[in-house]
Amino acid sequence: MGDATIAAGKDCIFCKIVAGEILCFRLHEDGDTLAFMDVNPANPGHALVVPKTHAATVFDIDADSLAAVARTAKRVADAVKAELDPPGLSLYQANGPAAAQSVPHLHIHVLPRRDGDGLPMNWTPTPGDMDAIGALAERIRARLETTS
Repeated sequence: MGDATIAAGKDCIFCKIVAGEILCFRLHEDGDTLAFMDVNPANPGHALVVPKTHAATVFDIDADSLAAVARTAKRVADAVKAELDPPGLSLYQANGPAAAQSVPHLHIHVLPRRDGDGLPMNWTPTPGDMDAIGALAERIRARLETTS
């Protein structure tokens, strides 16, 4: 970790869990990621997957580290599915307080879902303005073409 990363993560609860300073129910660990049970589970089987290197959001993490987190999330999701056989499962990742990110260390929730569980992550699809959507798609596409 670079000095800025260490400074950013020194008070981070997930960095402390990765470092072994705070105990957790570890599910999987490799060179890049750690998966553990959420101690404030929304549903039984709720787990978290974090990169071992501190990155607050998707905007702060490099693509290879994000790919490692996604691979571990898939592995944990498969294990949760095999063990609990929930009728649904959400992979949820939020960035910033407006998106309800409660810990400023990138993490993916592996969240078994049940019909009627009342979790507020679903919304009612409502048709959008196709012209506005198309215009925004063009602007985003242009950004994609100018970034690597």
